[in-house]
Amino acid sequence: MEAGMEEILVKVAVRVRPLLSKEVLHNHQVCVRLVPNTQQIIIGKDHVFTFDVVFGKNSTQEEVYTVCMKPLLVSLAEGYNATVFAYGQTGSGKTYTIGGGHIASVSEDEKGIIPRATQELFQHISENHNIDFRVKVSYREVYKEEL
Repeated sequence: MEAGMEEILVKVAVRVRPLLSKEVLHNHQVCVRLVPNTQQIIIGKDHVFTFDVVFGKNSTQEEVYTVCMKPLLVSLAEGYNATVFAYGQTGSGKTYTIGGGHIASVSEDEKGIIPRATQELFQHISENHNIDFRVKVSYREVYKEEL
């Protein structure tokens, strides 16, 4: 590792999903609160959890990408490996955050981590003709304990 580089093995971010329109219609309530000026959330009355990064319900796809993925792309361009792992209950927003909206063509604002990272990575490759790049990507979805 180069001098001055800090080794961080795992960084954990949490994104609070806003209520869906059907949830609002059925008077559902948000059960997660953000603790101002911290990287903490409170679930229920008093269960406090601390993360490396906390995104509120109004966070954008761009914000999540910039904070969570851009640093990994820098490392990728330097020859390091990177992994992005989304975990959560069904309907918690993983697919939206990773991929984007639920339709074949999504707006630029709705693009998730994968389309943004792909675009930026291949843009970087096309601008660096003097470097030989080899890209290998894997995408897996585990649903109901099946791959």
